[in-house]
This record gives sequence, C-alpha cells and structure tokens, in this order.
Amino acid sequence: MAVYTEIHKAFLEELADDYGFGRVVAVSGIPEGSINSNYLLETAKGKFLLRVDEVKSESEVRRELDLLTFLRKHAFPCPHPVQDRTGRFYREYQGKCASLYKYCEGRAPAVGRLRPTQLEAIGRALGELHVIGKGYKKGIDNRFSFERIADLYMSVRDRLPNYFRKIARTLEDEIDYLTRYLEGKLPKGVIHGDLFADNVLFRGEKLTGVLDFEAACRGKFIFDIATAVNALCFVEGGYSLDRFRYLLQGYETVRTLSLAEWDAFPNELRYSSLRFTVTRLHDFFLKPANGADRVNKDFREFYDRLRVLRREKEGGMEALLMAMATGYDYRKYQKVKANERLKA
Repeated sequence: MAVYTEIHKAFLEELADDYGFGRVVAVSGIPEGSINSNYLLETAKGKFLLRVDEVKSESEVRRELDLLTFLRKHAFPCPHPVQDRTGRFYREYQGKCASLYKYCEGRAPAVGRLRPTQLEAIGRALGELHVIGKGYKKGIDNRFSFERIADLYMSVRDRLPNYFRKIARTLEDEIDYLTRYLEGKLPKGVIHGDLFADNVLFRGEKLTGVLDFEAACRGKFIFDIATAVNALCFVEGGYSLDRFRYLLQGYETVRTLSLAEWDAFPNELRYSSLRFTVTRLHDFFLKPANGADRVNKDFREFYDRLRVLRREKEGGMEALLMAMATGYDYRKYQKVKANERLKA
C-alpha cells in the first residue's frame, strides 16, 4: 500500500480551518501509486485529494505546483492544486510537503481493456500537453536523462546478485549502444514522463484527468510518446500495432511528428525501456524500506520490452518498425492525395 505517512486528526483540523472546507467527514488512504502518500478527504464542501511528497524537496514541489497551475490556466485536465486562505499551495507536515487538490471524477482503466477511443484520447491529451507546454518558459530539471540513468545503473550494478549476470550484460550493452545512437537534437518541451494507464482517468470515453506529474520535466517529446507506447501498447508479451496506431492517430491530431522524430522512435523506445528497468532495479536493491511496505514494481516488465526491441525475442517489433518507417511518408502521401482531390 502506497501510504507511508500517517495523517493525524490535528492536522486535518488545521487543513479544514485554513482551506475553509468545513468538517472532514471521512479520510481514506489511496493504495495506488508507489512514491507519495495520498489520501481522499470527504468534507462538507466536497472531495479533495491530500498528497504528502515523500521524496521531493520543497523547491521541486514548488516547481511541480507552478507547472500544474500553468497547465490548469490553459484548460489542460491535470491535477488542480488548491490554495488555502493565505494563498499557500503547500505546507510542511512531518518534514515533508503536503498539498491539496480538487478531486477528479473518473476511473483509471485497466491497460488490457483500453479501447481504441480511449487510446486516441490519451494520444490527443499528450499532444495537447506538448503544445501547451511550449508556452511554459521555466526550466524543469530532467531527473531521468540518459546520463543520469547510466550513472544510476552503475550505482546498482555491483549490488545485483550473481544470477543477474546475463541481465547486467544486456543492460551494459544497451547503455553502450544508446550512448552512440540516441539523438539529442529533437523537439523538446514539457513532458509528462510517466504516462501509464493508472495515470489517466476516464468517465466512459471521456478523458477527465491526466495524473502524476512526479516525473514531469523538460525533455524530448518523442521520449514521452515512446514511454506511452511502452506503457499502453505492449500487451500479452508483445506490441500491438493497432494500439500503436490509435495512440499516434490521437497524438497527430494535435501535433505532427517530424521525420527526425520518426527516425529516432525505435531508439527512444529502447531508452524508455532501459529507464524503467534501471529505476525499478534501483528501487528494489538500493532503497531502504524504513519499516514501511514500499511498493516495488517489477523491473522484468520493461526488461521484456527491451529484449523485444533488441530483437532478442518475438513480440511484434518488425510490424512496429514498419509502421514507424512509413508513418511520416504515408502521412505526406495522404496530404498530397487530399490536395489533388481538392484541385480536381
């Protein structure tokens, strides 16, 4: 259960007074998530989400809240931070930052049950984030850049047990490959960095919320898309070409990928798989539990994707590569044909 910090009654009473939401009717911990402590507060004036940041510094919390406030002003469906009566967006609680958000109605879909219209909606929302985020001029440090992930792997490598030897060789080979082939000069801006199925909310076919901006930063748009593909389009041991097309179709209704981005797509998929493999290994082997039941996600989920992308096992990579290779040219061809029809 991802609730690490206990909320005391006195603190709830302080919140009720400072935010003016009246009596707290019920409080329940939210088990989803693995990093922060989240609580649902049911009050006389509606529902709110209380978050206690377990790992971020005060300056990092401030930056995230500033970004969310910017996105909300541009009607993006992200978490809605609430100010207290003095204008504060967060406060200190047990040496950590606690912030309050309006509760967003909707359900996170199971990844295996995502429908085509939902995949298109997620792709469209990601495109909107990238376009809106171009207007956000403040810098946000990328904690998961390739250089930092490579360093993170080196810090965990010697902690891996002997039976991880083959996995270690694969990861080291992948780092060496990506050092030479990752492209840095690609369109950048605000990215989500962690667009999994449990970070989106739906009411029927309508997307009501994009959650968890914990990893949001300034980064490559194509990496953000690649992470969404890895998270949403890999089912039953392989990549679904139909899911890939629905997701990209939604995205390109808002923002068109460049030829350079299509070319870089396969390597960004590989990097995204490496990033989540390494961070999950690190969390399992190096992060102390501190007496709490920490949620440790299985690194093998993304290691399996990496092996498919490296063509070490079957999993639909060839069809995906073909879609990427023709995606840009096919779109141009469609525009040409459309123009010819208009002229006829």
